[in-house]
Amino acid sequence: MRRGRRAAAETPKRDVDYRRLRNPFPAMRLFSDDEVAALHVAALDVLERLGIKVLLPEAVAIFEQAGATVRDDMVFIGRDVVEAALASAPRRIKLRAGSRDRDLTLELGSLVFQPGAGAPHATDLKRGRRPGDLKSFRELIALTHHFDVLHMIPPLIEPQDVPVHARHYATLEAQLELSDKFPFIFSRGTPQVEQSFELLRDFRGLSDEAFTDEVHAYTIINTNSPRQLDIPMSQGLIDFARFGQVSIVTPFTLMGAMAPITVGGALTLSHAEALAAITLTQLVNPGAPVCYGTFTSNVDMKSGAPAFGTPEHFRASVLAGQLARHIGLPWRSASGSAANLNDVQAANETQMGLWGCLMGGATVVIHAAGWLEGGLTVSYEKLITDIEVLQMVAELCAQPGTDLGVEALEEVQPGGHFFGAGHTMARYQTEFYEPLVADWSNFGTWTERGAQDATTRATGIWQRILQEPGHAADGDRLEALRSRIGQMEAAGGAAPES
Repeated sequence: MRRGRRAAAETPKRDVDYRRLRNPFPAMRLFSDDEVAALHVAALDVLERLGIKVLLPEAVAIFEQAGATVRDDMVFIGRDVVEAALASAPRRIKLRAGSRDRDLTLELGSLVFQPGAGAPHATDLKRGRRPGDLKSFRELIALTHHFDVLHMIPPLIEPQDVPVHARHYATLEAQLELSDKFPFIFSRGTPQVEQSFELLRDFRGLSDEAFTDEVHAYTIINTNSPRQLDIPMSQGLIDFARFGQVSIVTPFTLMGAMAPITVGGALTLSHAEALAAITLTQLVNPGAPVCYGTFTSNVDMKSGAPAFGTPEHFRASVLAGQLARHIGLPWRSASGSAANLNDVQAANETQMGLWGCLMGGATVVIHAAGWLEGGLTVSYEKLITDIEVLQMVAELCAQPGTDLGVEALEEVQPGGHFFGAGHTMARYQTEFYEPLVADWSNFGTWTERGAQDATTRATGIWQRILQEPGHAADGDRLEALRSRIGQMEAAGGAAPES
């Protein structure tokens, strides 16, 4: 027994760092450099000549004070204002997570994965499809924390059983209790944002100055295409910029619906909207952290339904990467699937979308795991099966060894095999990636084990993870957090602004 325990303890493990990835692939090009520059100029012309509708009076006033022309709520932004904003936006953003080994850096060349986000429903094989609730939200946070290849916590689903005036408390508490990864805060009005910043600041044990000096949280800003910034999103850009926290600006442009039907036309619109939002952050606080973002795909022209993982989605990601490199900012792209369950269509679309992001050189890839129905559902099983692919991509990010195997060639004679060679025996436990979901057994063995498909195996995996001990947050800080949330709730919470 002692020998068995000692042998198990001495079993070597693969040492691959999934927490800090660099994109190993050369970036593809869809347009020439001149054509990319022309697209950028076209977007500047859209902002200067056609303008963008801004619904928040404070944001309109900020643009006007900087020299933009305002007619009613239409804002016409000169290219000199935009170019000055791009010059002040940081090219490198350090993100401070709950522990230093979870910190991230957003810059061109780095690679960060997030699971699917923003869904109103959750689904799994045991409980079926259901409206998002806090229990499911917390479970998905725990699953996200478990896998190092998922680097940031997004708003996976909406916990609709929590009132909207208190939902920001529940979602932040879940993130801080169940994970030390970089957290997300909704932009739903200044009161909710400021309360969330206060809770996060105190949980981290920071002063006001220390909190604003570094980046501790992020939000996602979606423009209302075509050419509109609504009140909550404009306010979110202002609030996050003032407090020195990062906004990920992401126009959601579907070709043929809320964007021109061509890839170039859709990216001209998306780029213009992103530039307007980025400019607002820099007018509020020059140097404020902001991430360029795009999410451009097409629709099914027969039904109008969104489509993802299409050739057009792939091309749009590649062109967006060229635009991000043209302005020099880190950028967020997205994978995703329109499939209704975790089947072959879902896998194909997600992987096609993922490779568009990778070949485009994306810094942050959201909806990389678990996203179904065009964002209406996050699937527990798909989260697991997609993580298999992300972990294999992470393996490709690692620098390969330079062992040429000469030792093995000297040992094994012609016609022999390498299974028992000393070179093999010294490395067989650590040389290859060990699959998470895939079953490499032969048909007979697979049948004897129950003939389970990958989705069924994924169910067992997420169930086991949720039964294991997860992240252990500091008890005193967690108690203080809950106490402060209780006080805020007793005072009425904070209703979202619209």
